[in-house]
Amino acid sequence: MADGEQHYDAGGETPVGGYALLAAAFATSAALCGLLARRRGVRLPDRIPPSDLALLGAATFKASRLLAKDKVTSFLRAPFTRRAEELPAGEVTDEPRGTGVRRAVGDLVSCPFCVSVWVAGALVGGYACWPRATRLVCTGLGAVTVADWLQYGWSWTEEKAEG
Repeated sequence: MADGEQHYDAGGETPVGGYALLAAAFATSAALCGLLARRRGVRLPDRIPPSDLALLGAATFKASRLLAKDKVTSFLRAPFTRRAEELPAGEVTDEPRGTGVRRAVGDLVSCPFCVSVWVAGALVGGYACWPRATRLVCTGLGAVTVADWLQYGWSWTEEKAEG
């Protein structure tokens, strides 16, 4: 940077250009999905039933956790992150690495809150174009979410019983 210019953040590590590229990719994907739906003659629903909203929400939650925190999906994050910590229940914490776009993607894929926007976008796009198939996928992810909570409940009950 030229003398007198300031970084976006104090350390100059925020990959603003990479974030802009990711935002452009998201917007482009959404636009292409909309065009595809229009070309296929898809009629968007007037309303989303509360049950479908709950199903999409549970599926977005679980898919985001799987992508950003699960050990088994670490191969997807590995080019952009490094392992920082092992967590209970097969989850991990990864830290972004590199600079520029690599760092921006690392920030995205290591944050379940961040990646949930992308997952929700994909699921909503799928719901608009292929509602039956998307409901089926969401039902599977929702079932895993329920199973996770039952596992946590079982573990908590066991700990209380053992004293």
